[in-house]
Amino acid sequence: MPVSPKKKRETRPGARKDPDTATARAGARGSSWDPNIVVFACNWCSYAGADTAGVSRIQHQPHFRMIRVMCSGRIQPGFVLRAFEKGADGVLVSGCHFGDCHYVFGNERAVEQFDKTMSVVKLLGLEEQRLRLEWISAAEGTRFADVINEFTDQVRALGPSPLRRDGQLTANRAGTKQQPATSG
Repeated sequence: MPVSPKKKRETRPGARKDPDTATARAGARGSSWDPNIVVFACNWCSYAGADTAGVSRIQHQPHFRMIRVMCSGRIQPGFVLRAFEKGADGVLVSGCHFGDCHYVFGNERAVEQFDKTMSVVKLLGLEEQRLRLEWISAAEGTRFADVINEFTDQVRALGPSPLRRDGQLTANRAGTKQQPATSG
């Protein structure tokens, strides 16, 4: 019985075939490398602002992963450092404007936590521009898109994070651990 050849899978223009090798090569060339950005967003304002941007079909960079938290004041330095450890090139913490926090002082706590996190980031030798704190309300879909676009361009200019290891993101997405290479 003849075996039919596998149909070549078509990709859209600009799509990466292998994210890790393509990222490493593009980062080395300094061309069209796309950063991995983690966004910690407050459930009540910033996450809703991102939703407003999506519902309103406002164009923005797609190179981020959103993590919804109940309050931006909940973001501890360990969360941000873990994101960098897992391969993030930039981390954005976003919460309610002052005076609009559903937990009254959550965004003030977010500033305290952010300052602690920034000092650790500096201690690790990472660029300060890889970490950002923003206030975005539920009605500010356009502002959310502008912040994402600006931050993505800022991180892209810095290049891949020095903490990032090739192959790490693919292995972590699959939920598997990398095995060390063995000699035959």
